[in-house]
Amino acid sequence: MIAFLRGRVLDKQPNKITVDVQGVGYEVHVPLSTYYDVGEEGAEVALRVHTHVREESLQLFGFLTPLEQQLFERLIGISGIGPKLAIAVLSGIDSAELVGAVQRGDVARLTSVPGIGRKTAERLVVELRDKLDFLPTLSAPARARDGGVLPKSDRFDDAVAALVTLGYSSSQAQEAVRKAGADSPDLSLEDIVKRSLARLGRAAALNR
Repeated sequence: MIAFLRGRVLDKQPNKITVDVQGVGYEVHVPLSTYYDVGEEGAEVALRVHTHVREESLQLFGFLTPLEQQLFERLIGISGIGPKLAIAVLSGIDSAELVGAVQRGDVARLTSVPGIGRKTAERLVVELRDKLDFLPTLSAPARARDGGVLPKSDRFDDAVAALVTLGYSSSQAQEAVRKAGADSPDLSLEDIVKRSLARLGRAAALNR
């Protein structure tokens, strides 16, 4: 079992990076938070790894923080949640916010994450809550400000692509990105995606 990788970022895409470890490339599936924080191609990286073995495949899932890995491993222990959906959950909601939503029993927030329906969200609350006793109780996240129009740029395109990868439609992604970045054109790609996800989550909760 591979539990840890240290090397250089050979290639990166939303939710997947290739790590060069002394000439051997390892394909590692990662949540968006890890994707943004590993640095650019050529940067040194150290990842905690969960090795998922099936009869037909072996997949690696990587994380920069112990909390992300712990949440991932607890998520895949829940019936109906496989590793790819667990990665999508961690990409669609910040780790600390996920913990807070589970602790508060905030089903509406959980169902705003692509791929999570009401029954799955309720199961998350029931089955995860008792497994998070080692963590402090977290309050609800602060609301982001509304914005206007985001100028066309590579960051805009990359942010839209990342949201579409998470399961949002192209129109939803474009609208969220425009509003998220309108009041600050100098936002980083990571901040644009984070604000967009926060807006999409609030909108989904209001529509339920």
